Formats: sequence, structure tokens, C-alpha cells
Amino acid sequence: MASTEVGSTAKAKYLQIADDLAAQIRTGVLAPGTAVPSETELMERYSVASGTVRKAVAELRTTQLIETHHGRGSFVRSRPPVQRKSSDRFRRSHRKAGKAAYLAEAEQSGGKPSVNVLFIGPVEAPPEIAERLHVTAGSQVLARKRRYFRDGVPTEEATSYLPWDIVKDIPEMFAENPGGGGIYARLEDQGHRLAEFKETVRARLATKPETSALALSPGSPVIHLVRDATTESGRVVEVCDTIMAADQFVLDYRFPAED
Repeated sequence: MASTEVGSTAKAKYLQIADDLAAQIRTGVLAPGTAVPSETELMERYSVASGTVRKAVAELRTTQLIETHHGRGSFVRSRPPVQRKSSDRFRRSHRKAGKAAYLAEAEQSGGKPSVNVLFIGPVEAPPEIAERLHVTAGSQVLARKRRYFRDGVPTEEATSYLPWDIVKDIPEMFAENPGGGGIYARLEDQGHRLAEFKETVRARLATKPETSALALSPGSPVIHLVRDATTESGRVVEVCDTIMAADQFVLDYRFPAED
């Protein structure tokens, strides 16, 4: 039951409900991993319409107190979001230790990471990818599409695009498991020493295919991140197009103060 009565104040009703549920979560009345009461239950409890309940639940998702799984409902978070530290997630030391970036950061967050490879093979470079790779649109590139999970929950889907002339003679690039340290380690094994990563990040609502792929609720936000990996010689050797469940990640950046 509600921990306190939701009074009639100047604060919007859905925010009052969200505050009340948040208090129940923080005090343990709603324990980690337990289901949030259904929409019907909340409508009856607080004497409000369905739209108000949905906005309250959306507010709890925004503050990362709950997570919603398509077809299953909403649950109190049992683990914190992955803290994605872009300043160190691509450190060479991780690759030398045999860990790809996602595995390293998911382990640090306390979750059990896993990955499903959805596709590996030649494709025509889409215009925006071709521009970033500095190749002609429609040129043949290698695509590697994966879906990542933490504790069995899908969190992101990523497609790497790599220049064909670089990868065609690296057999590990065509394998589901490219070996310890991932594809960046294999590129460096072949002399393509990485010098810089550039990321473009924006937030938007998930498309229907993304909602299905990441088991999101309709209208959920996603992070759309596109990354270029550039070698010491100045060549872009990979563009990674990634869709991330926004409530599953915290993006953490560090920049030098010098010019």
C-alpha cells in the first residue's frame, strides 16, 4: 500500500505519485527486483486516470529507480546503470588483458555481461557511415552487428563498419568471437595502432524495431552513439553505430583543460 497519502498540492499529481513510490523504494517497502504495482492497481490506489499513472512511472524510469521490460512490467532496479567512462573504456591495458570495452565496464558495474552476434558479413556502406570512413557511399565494408546483455537483459545493439581492404585478410574479424580484447586488439595486432576515438552522442525516442530489440516500453528514450576509431596514421578503421537503452547507462566523459 502507499507509504503516505498523496495530498492535493500545487505539484502535479503524477509527480506526487512518483515521489510517493520513490519513497517506498528508498525505504525498502518496494524492494530491489520486485514488481511495481500494475497500472490498474495504481489507478485505484491514487484515484487517478491511466495517463497520470503512466507519467508517474515514466518519471521513476527517468530517475533510474525502476526499469521496464516489454511484456513483463516494471521492476525496482536491482543494480545501478553501467557507468560508461569514455575516458578509459578503450584503454590499451583492457585489450592486453583480453577484455573488450563492454565486458570490462559491465563487470565493473557488478552485472554479468553477454553478447549475441546477429550478423557478420560484407554490406554496402550507408552514406553517413561511408562519409565517416572516408570511402565512397555503397563501397563494400564489413559489418559486425551485436546485441549486448547484462544479467540477461538487452542493453544495447551495435554495428561496427570496417574498411574491406583492412579486414579482408584478418580472419578473426569474420568470426563471432574475434579473440581476447575484441576487434580493436586484432586491428592493433596487424599494425593499425589506435590513437583516437571520436564519439557523437544524441538522445531520441526508440523506433519500433529498437523497442523490440531492447525490450523497451513504447516511447522509451535511447542514446544513439556513433564512434570513429582512428589510427596513428590518421585513418578511420572502424565506425560503430550504437543504440543504447538510456536508463541502462551513465555516460561519463573527461576532457583535458589544455589546448
